[in-house]
Order: sequence, then structure tokens, then C-alpha cells
Amino acid sequence: MKIYTRRNAAVGYLTLKAIQRSVNRKRKRRSGLKVAAYVGLGLVSAGILAAVLAIALKHRSGETEEAALEGDAENEIVGEYVTAPEPVPAT
Repeated sequence: MKIYTRRNAAVGYLTLKAIQRSVNRKRKRRSGLKVAAYVGLGLVSAGILAAVLAIALKHRSGETEEAALEGDAENEIVGEYVTAPEPVPAT
């Protein structure tokens, strides 16, 4: 009795082709999931970058306001405002 017959060869060939098709379908699905995962990761990264940039700009604008307040404080004497000197009366 022969083990290798045309019928066994055809069944084996068709089985291998069916397995290859199922593997290829799974790969396509996986690649789609990978693309979706990369897009999601990119959006999250962009959101984090935007938040850091907003915090940096807010911190930077806060420093300029503090510098302006310090500049005003230099012109101020404790309890009094700096004014122009009083004119000397003519004699």
C-alpha cells in the first residue's frame, strides 16, 4: 500500500494553502492594529508636548510680570512714592 498518492498530495497541498491564507489574514489584521496603535501613540505624544509647551509659556509670562513688578519696586520708597523734587522758592 502506498502512502504517497495523488489524493493525499492534493489534500496536503490544500491544507497548507488554507493555513497560509489564515496566517496572512492574521498578519493583515495585526498590521492594521499596529497602525492604529502608532496613530494613538502619536496623538498622546502630541498632547503631552502641547501641555508642556503651554506650561512653559505660562511660566515664561509669569516671569515677565514679576520683573515688571520688581522694576516698579525700585522706584518706590517705603511708604512714599518717588515724585519730582519740589521747586526752590525764589527769594
